[in-house]
Amino acid sequence: MAVCLIAIDQWVKELSIEKLSGEGRVELLGDWFGLQLVRNPGAAFSMGTSFTEVLSVVATIAAVVVIWLSFKVRSTMWAVGLGFLLAGVVGNLIDRPTREPGFGRGHVIDMFAFPNFPIFNVADICINVAAAIIIIQALRGIRLDGTREESDD
Repeated sequence: MAVCLIAIDQWVKELSIEKLSGEGRVELLGDWFGLQLVRNPGAAFSMGTSFTEVLSVVATIAAVVVIWLSFKVRSTMWAVGLGFLLAGVVGNLIDRPTREPGFGRGHVIDMFAFPNFPIFNVADICINVAAAIIIIQALRGIRLDGTREESDD
């Protein structure tokens, strides 16, 4: 699943570069939703723009941790959540060594634009879906191995 989502993320980014370069915002649903090519040197919501190299290292560590955890997973929902998380982290991490301005400092390609909200991409969507699944699993008390935490009640 992660491989498919990464491929979709990279395809949408390449398509966005091809079709949106030199364009301003392209309205799809009036002012409510559009496409706008942005090269983001930072993390989510363009935070940490001067720490691109550090973000690359942190993302690499996160990807390794997610892969390591995936070997312990025996729960379908945890597998889906970690698959989405891996896709999101790796999808944006691929941009760091492959995009301008250079290796480890490359800017992440973003394109989906809502009003009064940071522009984002498919990888960002994957990270948010993963967060929702992980929170739901934690609230349900479901461990990675599929067992349920015992209640103190």
